[in-house]
Amino acid sequence: MHRIIIQIETTRGYLPSAVKLRRWAKTALSHKTRHGELCIRIVGKKEIQDLNKTYRNKDKPTNVLSFRSDLPAEIQETIPLLGDIVICADVVNKEAKEQDKLPEAHWAHMIVHGTLHILGFDHEKASEAQIMEAKEVKLLKNLGFNNPY
Repeated sequence: MHRIIIQIETTRGYLPSAVKLRRWAKTALSHKTRHGELCIRIVGKKEIQDLNKTYRNKDKPTNVLSFRSDLPAEIQETIPLLGDIVICADVVNKEAKEQDKLPEAHWAHMIVHGTLHILGFDHEKASEAQIMEAKEVKLLKNLGFNNPY
C-alpha cells in the first residue's frame, strides 16, 4: 500500500487535484515498490528557492526537488518513508505555458519525474538520463499523456 500525503502551501495558478497527484505518484511507485509513504508538497517560489540554495547550491527557483528518506532500516515504520517531493506551482505552470504544454500534462510529468528520483533514478550522466527519460515516457503514456520530450 502506498500512502501519499499532499501538502499545499500555495493556491496560485493551476493546481491538480489531490486525487490526480496521488494517482500519478502511485503509478510511478508501483513498478518499483509495493508500499511506502511519500509526501508531495506544493510551494511558492521563495520556499523552493530556499531549498534549492540550501541543498543544491543553486540560488534560484526550480520546478521540482526530491528528497529521498535516509532513515536507517531499523527506524522505518510498517510503511517505509520513501521521501518528499517539493514542487513549485509558479515554475511548473510557467514552464507549461512557455513549452506550450497542457498544465495537467506538465504536472503529471513533474510528479513522475520527482517520484523516479525518490526511487533512485537520476539524469546526471547521459546513460542515466536515457534510462530515466524512457521510464518517464512509458509511465506517462500509461497515464494517457504524450511524450514530454
